[in-house]
Amino acid sequence: MTTERTVLVIQHQQCEGLGTIAESLTESGVAPRYVRAYAGDPVPDNLGGTLGVIVMGGPMGVYEQDRFPFLGDEMRLFEAALRAGKPALGICLGSQLLAQVLGAQVRPAGRKEIGWFDVSLADSCRSDPLWQGIEPRFNVFHWHGDVFPLPAGAVHLASSALTPHQAFRYGATAYGILFHLEATQGIIDDMLRAWPEELRAERLDAGEIANRSSELLGALRHKATRVLGRWVNLLDRD
Repeated sequence: MTTERTVLVIQHQQCEGLGTIAESLTESGVAPRYVRAYAGDPVPDNLGGTLGVIVMGGPMGVYEQDRFPFLGDEMRLFEAALRAGKPALGICLGSQLLAQVLGAQVRPAGRKEIGWFDVSLADSCRSDPLWQGIEPRFNVFHWHGDVFPLPAGAVHLASSALTPHQAFRYGATAYGILFHLEATQGIIDDMLRAWPEELRAERLDAGEIANRSSELLGALRHKATRVLGRWVNLLDRD
């Protein structure tokens, strides 16, 4: 009898799904085990027999645990993954939760970074298991208003003009990525429809962002497939 190989996926918003990550999981024969926190699914207190954990983005802040108590459960799940040495990946809000677990204080930036902006990879990426061989500067989709300092003991991986710490690695298999490397056209279109008030507040045009997305997603997909596929490969490192 073959045991199904699974990875926990914590989702905070229906529109913020796995995107490109799903393709890499399928290719590796790993099935996502979804925990839809936005729908009231309980967050498990351990990883059980799963290979690792992925925590996706969402509109809430790490500091809003009084309104969203499942965020505390997710941080404890990250702690369990770190103790067990199992691969962990945090995207956007997920990266903020991972940073907070590692002792970095997440705070509002005072300005939201929404749309397509360049990120610059640090020199450490030249030897990083996920990022090596990726061009050092490229355009990527962002949607966040919170930032964090580099957690103690973590390796800085990427920055943007507005945000000093866009990606980091902790240990061998825990990664935080603040920008949306996993984005697809569908995800971006859904996000633009979900939060028009944020766009108005930042004086941004949804149509312009959508048009840029159609131009830039092809190049992003090529990088995302390589980087995120390498993280998925970490699930089988044992």
